[in-house]
Amino acid sequence: MEYQYLDHIVYPRDLKALPESALPQVCAELRDFIIRELSHNPGHLGSSLGTVELTVALHYVFDTPDDRIVWDVGHQAYGHKILTGRRERFHTNRQFKGLAPFPTPQESEYDAFVAGHASNSISAALGMDVAQRIGQQAQDPTPKSRHIVAVIGDGAMTGGLAFEGLNNTSMDKNDLLIVLNDNNMAIDPLRGGFTQYLVDLTTSPGYNRIRWWLYRLMVRLHLMSDRKKQNVQRFNNSLKALFSRQPQNIFQGLNIRYFGPVDGHNVQDLVRILREIKDFRGPKVLHIITKKGKGYAQAENNPTVWHAPGEFNIETGERVQHGCGPVQPLWQEVFGQTLLELAQQNPRIVGVTPAMPSGCSMSIMQQALPDRVFDVGIAEGHAVTFSAGMAKEGVLPYCNIYSSFLQRAYDNIIHDVALPRQHVVLCIDRAGIVGNDGATHHGLFDLAYLRPIPNLTIGAPRTADDLRAMMRIAQDIDGPIAIRYPRGRTAPTTPEQAELSRHTRCGKGLLLHQGDQVAVLSIGAIGNTVAAAITRLGEQGRHYAHYDMQWLKPIDTALLDEVGQHFKHVVTVEDGVIQGGLGSAVLEYFADKGYSARVTRLGIDNRFVEHGSTQELYHLLRLDEEGLCESLLQVPAM
Repeated sequence: MEYQYLDHIVYPRDLKALPESALPQVCAELRDFIIRELSHNPGHLGSSLGTVELTVALHYVFDTPDDRIVWDVGHQAYGHKILTGRRERFHTNRQFKGLAPFPTPQESEYDAFVAGHASNSISAALGMDVAQRIGQQAQDPTPKSRHIVAVIGDGAMTGGLAFEGLNNTSMDKNDLLIVLNDNNMAIDPLRGGFTQYLVDLTTSPGYNRIRWWLYRLMVRLHLMSDRKKQNVQRFNNSLKALFSRQPQNIFQGLNIRYFGPVDGHNVQDLVRILREIKDFRGPKVLHIITKKGKGYAQAENNPTVWHAPGEFNIETGERVQHGCGPVQPLWQEVFGQTLLELAQQNPRIVGVTPAMPSGCSMSIMQQALPDRVFDVGIAEGHAVTFSAGMAKEGVLPYCNIYSSFLQRAYDNIIHDVALPRQHVVLCIDRAGIVGNDGATHHGLFDLAYLRPIPNLTIGAPRTADDLRAMMRIAQDIDGPIAIRYPRGRTAPTTPEQAELSRHTRCGKGLLLHQGDQVAVLSIGAIGNTVAAAITRLGEQGRHYAHYDMQWLKPIDTALLDEVGQHFKHVVTVEDGVIQGGLGSAVLEYFADKGYSARVTRLGIDNRFVEHGSTQELYHLLRLDEEGLCESLLQVPAM
């Protein structure tokens, strides 16, 4: 596909060389490029389609990378990648050894800050702006005078960190520009011509020159101070609210200058407005209204499904399904169906999710029992404490949060759930290696960071039947419980394995395979790979006893005593970091008991794991069937 303009844009300087009249065509070409690329190399489609005009306008007006654009929620930033030297490599996006799935300074100087999780842009951008001022005050020999822009949206304004950043922005001296990309949840609805009139007025160069001249005059006459300035701003905001017949919004209440809402799909208007407000002193918000999936009808009509649709046929919108015949259910589907079944039997059960009802399959219960499912937005800490509050009053919350996102609720787990022993069930989805979303999304730390917390029970199912059993057991646990399971499809189970699952008991592991020389202890779904590796070893496999620990806490001490007394070599296998996880727990117990068995820990060493398919990454980490075979054969020599 040949493009009139896009083929000649490598970096933003090439974009800036074009006349403004060319920008609508640039946007059309950029949108077409994104759709074509993602149709066969899956990624986050809807959000990036919605920010095409904003991306073009930002890079047209600002002098990146000297000016900083801090993206919030990297789903929005595909157009940014394409315009900043990565178009030729964009076909490798999210692939092993290819472009990173989200903006990261390690990949490009145009990526001002990492953007894997939501709601951090305002805080990070404010820090950059304040640091610039400090450098100037310190008489830095090369002081910078750059514009700092935070682009927040796609639900990220529901995160508490965003409001903490806003609060700080209103207090500290700064010139930060916050662009609120409102693609669903409007703070102020876009209605009528008078709103546009207010935008035209408040962004008018003449209006603002007079405003600034009057301000400086009043300062010289000692009629203006910072405190009086705030009072004037409040009065000004009140007049806007009065004449626009709209309530004062949160930004105006914090004395942050507010512009908008404006049409986020009119690139030339965006260019004009950004030019006119970029040099205004003090913090300011530009509120734009966009449509998720803009320019592709299927994505516009069903933004949830087309957030990350996988491969699809551009003409028909049909999503490509690989494989044929019956397939195993996804882990989240097992969770969602089991939760509904339990909730139908137990009226105390409710579901809580921070903005992922479809992703975690809580949507199954949401459809059947809508009054008992709570989507709290991108607010993981709140989700946990909200659950604790319900538990305090006798409700039983099953709070489902992706493993890497649960990291942001660590204090809430300790202070609000574990310390008072609240009966909250933390269902931790996407544990272990998750694939193409990369380092910001792999769930590698949960076992290690949860294990030290008192009063907390921790389970990790190996099969779908184990997950169902643990979710049932969770109803009777005295205190909080965490159940972690991976992304992807569950492994097929035999009748014998199903029978083992029926014997699942809290704090008890299972012997899956007899052996006489080496004890292999695994936890979670990776135990299926261990079992396959032992089978693959053939006759040599008879030397390896395989135990599925099932519970990290309380750990099965009777099983560990048996292993410590009868085996000289022990291998632990986990799909998480080995510092602090299952292997560490076994080493600690053996040390306390004086067992002399040599313990080899297999898992993730002290590093962040890159992006790629789960198969590629498990192979890289030697945690696939082949790698585990090689490691097991080397155990006596390790």
